Amino acid sequence: MPSRRPVGARPEALFQPPAERQPLAARMRPRSLEEFVGQQHLVGERGPLRRSIARGHLASLLLWGPPGTGKTSLARLLAGEIGAHFTSLSAVMSGVVEVRATIAEAQERLALHGTRSILFLDEIHRFNKAQQDALLPHVEDGTVTLIGATTENPYFEVNAALLSRMRVWRLEPLIDDDVAAVVRRALEDPERGLAGPLGPTGGITLSAEAFDHLVSLAGGDARSALNVLEGATALAESEDVRDPDGHVSPRLEDVEVAAQQRVLAYDRAGDGHYDTVSAFIKSLRGNDPDAALYWLAAMVAAGEDPKFIARRLIISASEDVGNADPRALQVAVAAGQALDWIGLPEAQYALAQATTYIATAPKSNRSGQAYWAAVSDVEANGALPVPLHLRNAAHRGMKQHGIGVGYRYSHDFEGADVEQQYLPDALASRRYYLPTDQGYEATLAARMAARADARAAAQATGRTPRSRMPSPEVGHRAGDSIMKTREANRKKIAETERRDATGE
Repeated sequence: MPSRRPVGARPEALFQPPAERQPLAARMRPRSLEEFVGQQHLVGERGPLRRSIARGHLASLLLWGPPGTGKTSLARLLAGEIGAHFTSLSAVMSGVVEVRATIAEAQERLALHGTRSILFLDEIHRFNKAQQDALLPHVEDGTVTLIGATTENPYFEVNAALLSRMRVWRLEPLIDDDVAAVVRRALEDPERGLAGPLGPTGGITLSAEAFDHLVSLAGGDARSALNVLEGATALAESEDVRDPDGHVSPRLEDVEVAAQQRVLAYDRAGDGHYDTVSAFIKSLRGNDPDAALYWLAAMVAAGEDPKFIARRLIISASEDVGNADPRALQVAVAAGQALDWIGLPEAQYALAQATTYIATAPKSNRSGQAYWAAVSDVEANGALPVPLHLRNAAHRGMKQHGIGVGYRYSHDFEGADVEQQYLPDALASRRYYLPTDQGYEATLAARMAARADARAAAQATGRTPRSRMPSPEVGHRAGDSIMKTREANRKKIAETERRDATGE
C-alpha cells in the first residue's frame, strides 16, 4: 500500500529539479513581496492585496493578465504571507480527480492542524464547466482558497457561478523599467542568477546596447526576457565571447538569435521610435493604408507598446478625420478596447482594421482647428463674463438682477433651434467651426447653413415658430427621490463590502 504524503508537505517541492537544472526564469522567482516587481496597483504599499494579507485575510481570487507578469509568483507569495499551504495544479495537466485529491488533503490539513490551504489553478479557463463546478462547494465553504490564473478574459471563459465567488484582479504588462530590474537582478545575483556558480565561468556582462534591446523585445514579459538572456548567454559562452576582463559578454546578435527576431532599426527610446511613429501618423493622414500598415507592423515587431499605437489611432481619428467621418473615432476606440480585452497577438486584427479605416476615411481637421482658435481667444482675453441670460438663476431673487432672464429653451421651438447669443459679448460674432465639404462634414455644413437661414428668416419676421411636436409632462423636481434611493442603496452596498473585506 503506497505511503501517504505527509500533511503540510508542498507537492511541487517533492519533484523540484536541482537548481542547476532549473531555467533561469524559475530560479529567479521572487522570494518575497519586496522582490516582486510590478503590479504596484495590487501589491504596492496601498494596494488592495497588500492590505488584505496584512490582516491575514485572503479571499479566493483570479489573476488575469498576459504571460510573464507574475501571476504564479504572486500566488506563491500571497500563500507564504498568510502562512497557508500552497498546492499548484495546471488545468492543462489536471482534472477532477486531482482536484478532489487536493480538496481531501486540504480538509484533513484543516481538521488536524488548522492550516489553511491555497489551491493555485493555472490556466483555469482550460477547465470545462463540470470541472469548474467541482470547485464550487469547497470554495464556498472555505475548505480551500482558490487562486486562478488566466491569460484569457475570465468573464467569457470562467463559469459565472465560480466567478461570483472570486475577486478578479487584472495584472498589467510590465513596463520597461520593471523588466530591466528583473534582468539586472539575474545578471548580478550570485546565488540564483548568472553572477555565481550557476552562471558561466568568469561571470557575465551585457553591453548597454544588447541590454536595452533585450528589454525592448520582452514586451513587458519578464519570463521572456530571462529566457532570451539565458539563451544569449549560452550562445556567447559556446563561442567564448568575452570582454577584456574575461566575462562572458553576449552581443546584440546573440540576443537577436536567442529571441529569434531580427534587430530592427527602431529604438523605442530614441529617434527611430519617433521617426516611425511620425511615418505612421503621416501615412494615416495622407490616405495611404499600405504605408500605414507597414509602419504598424514595424512598430509591433519592434516591441512597441500596443497601447501607445492604439492611442495614436484614437488621436488621428479626431485630429485628421474628425467629423468628416465620426465613425473613425468609434472604430479607433473600439480597437483600443479590443486590445485591452484580448491583447496581442489577436488584437493585431483590430489595430489593422482601425489603421485601414482611418487611412481611407475622408479627412477634416476643422474640429481641432476650431478648438485651438477658441483656445487662442481664451488666452488672449481670459475668461470673459457669461451673458446674463445664460447664467444659472439658482434663486428666483437673482432674476431681479437680470440673471437667467430672457433665456429661450431650444426644444420649445421648431427644429429645436432659436436665435440667441451664446458667446460672450466681446466675441458675439466669432466663428470657430467652419466645416469642409469632405464626407459627413458636408452634411454638418448644410445643417448649419439651414439653421442660419431659418434664424435669418425669423429675425426678418420678428418671430420664431414654436415646435408643433407634443412633449410629455414632467413633474416639478422630477428625479429627486430616485437619487435619494440610489444613494441609500449605495451606502448599504459599501457597508456590506467593508464587512466582507474586514471579516467583521
